[in-house]
Amino acid sequence: MKPTQESLNIAMLGHKRIPSNEGGVEVVVEALSAGFAARGHSVTCYNRAGHHVSGAEHELSAGSVYRGIRLITVPTVERKGYAAVISSFFAALRSAFGKYDVVHIHAEGPAFFSFLPKLFGKRVVVTVHGLDWQREKWNGGFAAKFIHMGERSAVRFADEIIVLSENIRRYFRDTYGRTARFIPNGVSAPTLESPRLIAEKWGLQKDSYILYLGRIVPEKGETYLIEAFRQVKTDKKLVIAGGSSDTERYLKELKTLAAEDERILFTGFVQGRLRDELYSNAYLYCLPSDLEGMPLSLLEAMSYGNCCLVSDIPECTEVVEDKAVRFRKSNVEDLRQKLQTLCDHPEMVDDYKQNASEFILNKYGWDDVVEKTLELYRR
Repeated sequence: MKPTQESLNIAMLGHKRIPSNEGGVEVVVEALSAGFAARGHSVTCYNRAGHHVSGAEHELSAGSVYRGIRLITVPTVERKGYAAVISSFFAALRSAFGKYDVVHIHAEGPAFFSFLPKLFGKRVVVTVHGLDWQREKWNGGFAAKFIHMGERSAVRFADEIIVLSENIRRYFRDTYGRTARFIPNGVSAPTLESPRLIAEKWGLQKDSYILYLGRIVPEKGETYLIEAFRQVKTDKKLVIAGGSSDTERYLKELKTLAAEDERILFTGFVQGRLRDELYSNAYLYCLPSDLEGMPLSLLEAMSYGNCCLVSDIPECTEVVEDKAVRFRKSNVEDLRQKLQTLCDHPEMVDDYKQNASEFILNKYGWDDVVEKTLELYRR
C-alpha cells in the first residue's frame, strides 16, 4: 500500500461482537474502529452470530451501522471451542473477497485464517491480545492446539504483529525471531458515579468493598483472592463482578469456596451505570491474574482513581509502574498480607488513589493508540 494519508478501507475480525463489553478484545475493537471512523476511514466489523456470553439480556442492538462502523454478522455454532473458529473462518473468507486495504485480525485463534485475506492480496495485521493457548479453560485440548497454530500462522502470514506488552514482544522475538510492534491498549476518562444503583441492588456504599471486575476464568486468579480475603479481618465486602466465559464449572467452584463468608458478593456480568458505579466507589481494586495480555480492566480501574493491588506478572507491573501495590503471583499468603495492610491503613489507599487517574490517562490515551495503529497500517 502506498504511504499516503488517503482514506483506508479497514476490516476488523476476531472479536465476538460490538457493541459489547463481553471482554477486552471487544472494547479494543470498538475503540479502534470508532477512532478510525471518526478520522474519515471506512471500517467494517465482522460480528459473531449468537448470544452474549453472559446471557441474551446483556445484548445491545446497533443495527447495521454503529458509531460510523459497518457491522456484518457471520454464522457460527454455539459450542465451546468451536464458536470462534467457525465465525473467524467466515469473517476471514468474506474479508478476503472484500475491497479492503487492511484486514486487522484480533487474537491468536482467529489469526489461523490470516492466510485467506493474504492470499487475495490484502495487507494483514494481527493483534495478539495474550498467549491464549496458555489459558487454563482450554486445558490443552483442541482449542489450545488450534490457538497455538493461529500464533504460528500470524508469524508466517501477517504483515505486522501488534502486541500489548513488552513481555510478549520479547516472546515473539525469542521464539520466532519475529519483530512485533508494541502498541498498548488505551483508556478514556470516565464519568464518576455516586453509589445509587449498587446501594439499591447490593447495599454497597462508597469505600465499603474491595472490587474484582473482569471475566471469571481460572487464569485471572479469583481463587487466590477469595482464599486470601476469607482470612482478612475487615468489615468490607469483596465484590466479584463479571460473567463466565465457557467456565461455568469454575464459577460454581468459586461460589462454593466463598459460601461460608457472607462478606463475599457475586454480581454476575455488569455493564453501563452499574459497572461505572462499582469502579467509582471501590475502596480498592484487585487483579490477581496469573496470565494477561494487557489488562484493560486494570487501566479502567486506575482511570476511575482506584488504589490497585495486582500480581507481579510483567503485564501488570508494566502498566502500574510504582503507582499500585503488588503481591507475588499465585501467593495467597502474600496477597492476604497486602489486603490486610491496605484495609488497616486507609491513608495508604488514599495516597495511591490521588495519583492513579492522572497517571494512567496520560500514559494510555486512545487517540495515541489509534494514530500509532494507523501509522502501522500505512507502513
